[in-house]
Amino acid sequence: MVLRESSAAGIYYPRSKSDLIKMLDESFLDKEFGPNEKFDSLNEKTRTVFGGISPHGGYVYSGSCAAHMYLHLFKEKIPDTVVILATEDLGYNNIALLEVGEWETPLGNLEVDSDLSQKLLKTSSMVKGDDSAFVGFPFGREYYIDVQLPFIKYCALKREIKILPIIISIMDYDKLDKLSENIARAVQSLNKDIVFIGSTDMSHIICKDEFTAELKVQEMLLADKTVIKSFTEFNPKKIFFDASKSSIKGPQILTTLMLICKRMGANECRALSYYTSYDKGGGAGPCKYNVGYFSGIIIKDLIEKEQ
Repeated sequence: MVLRESSAAGIYYPRSKSDLIKMLDESFLDKEFGPNEKFDSLNEKTRTVFGGISPHGGYVYSGSCAAHMYLHLFKEKIPDTVVILATEDLGYNNIALLEVGEWETPLGNLEVDSDLSQKLLKTSSMVKGDDSAFVGFPFGREYYIDVQLPFIKYCALKREIKILPIIISIMDYDKLDKLSENIARAVQSLNKDIVFIGSTDMSHIICKDEFTAELKVQEMLLADKTVIKSFTEFNPKKIFFDASKSSIKGPQILTTLMLICKRMGANECRALSYYTSYDKGGGAGPCKYNVGYFSGIIIKDLIEKEQ
């Protein structure tokens, strides 16, 4: 059995189970940046929230933003499986899933949904079952999927839940459109409640001196605002090209997530939270490095539900 060891524990979030739970609690209860709500599930029969965007920074900075998305995605009901879409920075340059096995977290391991992985591999010639994209050197160091998993384990409320990690490195809109069709078809062929998470951060900037920092921050905020607008307009093609012009980690992830959910019947995207690491750090002093964090959900018939 494949065991993917955590690459983020002790770096992006605490390795200690008690410290990690405390940090997750604080992320949900954060009054300024988080949802300020203790997580629970309503156990509803129907699902209207199909997927969401979650940042992948260190929890001290991005955890409160991620908590908004997880609150909405899991509050309705606990899904059977979570598909996590992520890019990578180490040069894999393909599309791969982890076919079988488990992924380690301090809160307990998460099992890969092998039924879904086999169904997708049979449905799509674009996707490879490739353990080496996740385990060992160099790709075992990648953390973009890893940082989502403690949130998933925490929100599962001790119920059995599975994952399907998928790495997407290609930057071709037509291929992403076809990939989303393949994924949606595989998911719809199974009698399971399956949701989707796109793991991505927004713009990254490095400010060399205090004289250029303000201008760089304004450019960053404008780029992120443009991408968020494309998201709320539910425009996958526009968000792909808007995000590709920026330093956002994963234009292809945002695009594929939206295309999948649209094929699943979603008809609306809602922005939940946006702030920067500089904001979270207190917003004082020289801004040497800044990352944007955004969370949002993709839903069906939200207005009708609220009435």
